[in-house]
Amino acid sequence: MNEQADLLPGTLDLLILKAVSLGPLHGYGILLRIGQISGDALLIEQGALYPALFRLLRQGLQKAKWGTSDNNRRAKFYELTSKGRKRLREETDGWNRSAAAIASALSARPNEA
Repeated sequence: MNEQADLLPGTLDLLILKAVSLGPLHGYGILLRIGQISGDALLIEQGALYPALFRLLRQGLQKAKWGTSDNNRRAKFYELTSKGRKRLREETDGWNRSAAAIASALSARPNEA
């Protein structure tokens, strides 16, 4: 997928939780992972990412610890808590229900309305 898509309101936290569920990551790594898993269709600005990371920490959905990045720099690595894994499942289920409902509505033909 080469075209970038607009990030829908309320989806950033879900995308961060998904990215971190795949393994502990530092902030820039989360940006890269979201790009990777979206086929480079989603671009997250750092100015939006870091407030979201702090919000998820405050909510107890992830935890952070200091470590060393691949380029040998000190970085904070994020990983999901059990509460975060539960929220990811709930939000994913809700998103999938909404996406299916919207896809159904959009596939309606004139004689079905």
